[in-house]
Amino acid sequence: MPVDLSFSLKQARRMALAAQGFSGRQAPAQIKAAHINRVIERLGVLQIDSVNALVRSHYLPLFSRLGNYSPLMLEQAAWSQGRRRSLFEYWGHEASLLPMALYPLMRWRMERAQQGRGIYSQMARFGREQQATIQRVLQTVEQQGALGAGSLSTREERAGPWWDWSDEKHALEWLFAAGLVTVAGRRGFERLYDLPERVIPGDILQQAPLAEAEAQRGLLLHSATALGVGTEKDLRDYFRLDPADSRSRLAELVEDEQLQVCQVQGWKQVAYCLPEPKVPRKVSASALLSPFDSLVWERSRTERLFDFRYRLEIYTPQEKRVYGYYVLPFLHNERIAARIDLRAERANGCLAVHAVHEEEPGLDEEGMQALALNLRQMADWLGLEHIQLNCQRPSADRLRLAMLHL
Repeated sequence: MPVDLSFSLKQARRMALAAQGFSGRQAPAQIKAAHINRVIERLGVLQIDSVNALVRSHYLPLFSRLGNYSPLMLEQAAWSQGRRRSLFEYWGHEASLLPMALYPLMRWRMERAQQGRGIYSQMARFGREQQATIQRVLQTVEQQGALGAGSLSTREERAGPWWDWSDEKHALEWLFAAGLVTVAGRRGFERLYDLPERVIPGDILQQAPLAEAEAQRGLLLHSATALGVGTEKDLRDYFRLDPADSRSRLAELVEDEQLQVCQVQGWKQVAYCLPEPKVPRKVSASALLSPFDSLVWERSRTERLFDFRYRLEIYTPQEKRVYGYYVLPFLHNERIAARIDLRAERANGCLAVHAVHEEEPGLDEEGMQALALNLRQMADWLGLEHIQLNCQRPSADRLRLAMLHL
């Protein structure tokens, strides 16, 4: 495959950071709903995760890019009724919030789910064998409106762990994957399901269906826009496309000159970018990142771009953890320069810093000051008055001194 362009690793990092929206924060009073929508439209997807050790993950990417915004703005965009709603929930990159404009690009995936194909093949048996339950649940939603799974369960015994789903919950998830219901809102973290026509704007629902290939090309173009530069796997993973689909669609996009083939220093695989890419001279951003931030969620890409090996240790036994339970990468001056184990102790009004691990060659004084400022801004955003350093490492001593100068 002929290569059109070559980039150094530094150039690729800058392209990725700019594409991911790390262009500078704003004063809280200046952050409006339009800013929220622009960031999400750029990213295309916010991954949802239930862990609340600090704050639920889908709130963090906006804070990392914008600063101290009101989480209510995201909640209104995601789950309010009427014009303020600009997002929908679906399987984008795992469970995700996506801009309404991407809804037509997901219809083919919903159709595959109905057929038990693709990433939903594990649902096929339930779809075949439990149609009576599925139709009963769908009829109840049609008649009663937005409902949670708990209000539909006919199981007498109490549910066990979170994966111990009732048949009704399985039916709702099948209907959700198939696009026959959608998420109207949330009660706490519980999904409330309703018919798409009562949630998704009519002009979106009434659009003519896209062919699978056209929708997949659209998603890959969005991936390329959001990543700046990426391999086939990088682009495919962003919206969880099948490898065979991805390879075919990328070949079509290159032939149509909507994507260019390129090479990045040190990468074994060829990469792709949009035509006439812009390479920033510098990206001066400092940010604490969610473990599920789209900048770092594809771990092999994170290693290639930042020489940063990152694994979430939530499910690792405590005695075997290397860095901590809920560890946030710290981005500073085009490097992932540290990782911080954080917890929001809301009852004590405290942001607890359990561990500070610097990455080689470490943080200089300016970098440590930037980390201190990011922690102070995060505490303010979460409404936590105090920052408590529980780490006994030398890095924490340097951080403690930096915080005295805030």
